[in-house]
Amino acid sequence: MSDPAAESVDITIVGGGMVGASLAVMLAGLHLRVVLIEATPHDAAAQPSFDERTTALSNGSRRILETVGVWSAVAAVATPIAKIHISDRGHFGFARIDAAEQNLAALGYVVPNRALGAALWTALSASPSVRVYCPAAVRAVIPGEDAVLLTVVSNGAETSLSTRLVVAADGAQSVVRDAFGVTVSVRDYGQTAVITAVLPQRFHDNVAYERFTASGPLALLPLADGRCTLVLTLDPAQAELALSWSDEQFLAELQRRFGFRLGRFLQVGRRVSYPLALTRSARTSAGRCAIVGNAAQALHPVAGMGFNLGLRDAASLAELIADQPGDAGRSTLLAAYDAWRAADRRGIIAFTDGLVRMFSSPSGGIRRLRDLGLLAFDLLPPAKAALSLLSTGAAGRSPKLARGVSLR
Repeated sequence: MSDPAAESVDITIVGGGMVGASLAVMLAGLHLRVVLIEATPHDAAAQPSFDERTTALSNGSRRILETVGVWSAVAAVATPIAKIHISDRGHFGFARIDAAEQNLAALGYVVPNRALGAALWTALSASPSVRVYCPAAVRAVIPGEDAVLLTVVSNGAETSLSTRLVVAADGAQSVVRDAFGVTVSVRDYGQTAVITAVLPQRFHDNVAYERFTASGPLALLPLADGRCTLVLTLDPAQAELALSWSDEQFLAELQRRFGFRLGRFLQVGRRVSYPLALTRSARTSAGRCAIVGNAAQALHPVAGMGFNLGLRDAASLAELIADQPGDAGRSTLLAAYDAWRAADRRGIIAFTDGLVRMFSSPSGGIRRLRDLGLLAFDLLPPAKAALSLLSTGAAGRSPKLARGVSLR
């Protein structure tokens, strides 16, 4: 189906969250007509991507952002992770990873989502080749053989776009993905993440903590001002109760679960909660649609790999578009995208889902095995190096941007 009144563009990205906005920045300057459609301004309180949360960036992700010119705007508020400490509450298993032992400046960086959003959207505002509709909604998506017809509503005005490629970057409940008939599988973990910031008595020394408990993992990520981002996983009923606790009650419960490695917890910020599930699309492309980020796979935050995986989706797709000029939505290009992403996607999904399952099991035998596994991991440098490699996505083909090579 075609619309003679529709404006022709090369690529339309639906979703301007962290992955969608990153992809738009990657494509800027490639002499393509690119449109980005986002429902909520990046600096609005209601923006779900750029909220109070923080993101743990792998070294590969930092290099991607550095190569596209965004890292300099967030470096001042990024906190390097010098060490990672993993433990199993009430049991003997623990493991440690040290950046210095891996010959790395840092194992990763903790960045406030709002700072990353501001940096990405500042870069977009300076790019004449990317046209942004925001706030805007996609009212209709009509797949076609030669193009995809989109109806966009922004500020009360309706616009028709005919795009060679549409990118579904609109999250786990993707409207664009659904319009192409791509099915998703959902595994509800029966857990809710309560996220906030806490101030410990002792300085964190740039150590990130992952502590597994009977109700789910507890993560503390270091922040630049001495505070830590807390991701506390609870069952839904407990999470609802935790949101209603006084600060004193909340800190006491956190202290009970985490212990005193950082002394006493002195302050807690505003708490928000998010239900946890694994959402996985059956495909990463369909017709003239590429699927990236949470629209392709929304992961449990247990290992902090979700955004890093989505950013590699974007970097891989951008590289194929840059290296294969012409119709960005042609089947051969999207088949190459599917093939490239398959191993990385499969490995990270299996790793994070396996961690959740293993550390949620009440079985005494599995508990003993996982504690022995943690201790073995702590004693085996090759295992630590392999995990460090996995977290960067280097276990498969690494995008040029992750190696510091520009697409232009």
